[in-house]
Amino acid sequence: MGSFTKILIASIVAYIAVKWTTPGFDPESLRGARVLVTGASTGIGEQMAYHYARFGAEIVITARREKVLQQVAEKCLSLGAQKALYIAADMASDSDPDKVVDFALKKLGGLDYLVLNHIGSSHVRMWEGDVEHTRDLMKVNFLSYIQMAWRALPFLEQRKGSVVVVSSLAGKMSNPLVAPYTSTKFALNGFFGSLQHELAMKKSNVSISICILGLIDTDSAMEKVRGITKVPAYPATDAALNIIITGATRQLELYYPWYTYIMTIIKDWSPFVTSYIIQNSYNYNP
Repeated sequence: MGSFTKILIASIVAYIAVKWTTPGFDPESLRGARVLVTGASTGIGEQMAYHYARFGAEIVITARREKVLQQVAEKCLSLGAQKALYIAADMASDSDPDKVVDFALKKLGGLDYLVLNHIGSSHVRMWEGDVEHTRDLMKVNFLSYIQMAWRALPFLEQRKGSVVVVSSLAGKMSNPLVAPYTSTKFALNGFFGSLQHELAMKKSNVSISICILGLIDTDSAMEKVRGITKVPAYPATDAALNIIITGATRQLELYYPWYTYIMTIIKDWSPFVTSYIIQNSYNYNP
């Protein structure tokens, strides 16, 4: 049996072991839960809003487009949300991240889940020295996350709450054509991984769940990667449900879909194999 086959088998066994030891999820635990979801006008965030609504949660959603947010909030109410409120905000702003948390706290009277999901727009192409774009993307994809988490932490502490961070496999292993985006996801994983340790050491009531996602079939993602990558896309509604369950069961990490966990393990055991797989999953002709 070759080395790669052994690594692959061991990775699959490890993944199955992780899934078997996952805590049980009680949907009733989310009835009446007070939830703030960012990036909720489309894609994974929108689907999370609908799932929380079906579970009977009280929801505040935010994104930049007010009209779309209103439509999502109305659908959430029709699906069973106890409350569904929205606030338009731009996470590139210095003040909007705090404003959104304050709005949710005021309207919901507290917070059980802070679900950080928003991302800034970024191209899929070779990096050509656009430092300003990288700086701007870091502000939206990273700095606004830690700003909102800091604002919400004292209130989450009061209710044994959770911070749910939607990240990416691109924050565990570098990918070509998305250098600015990848840098923001590495920053997220590093910062919130450290914060997990610090909260545990302080015996805090707050849990942090970091969600490592592969390619998800959102409209924005598929538009950017069409014809560029051979990686299969997985459904946003399924990703959203897995994220919610991960937060509700206070797990440290989610890997979705299955291959994200295996690729992360193989990266450490066989970097050459990982680099080969990554570079050959893209259609690129210099």
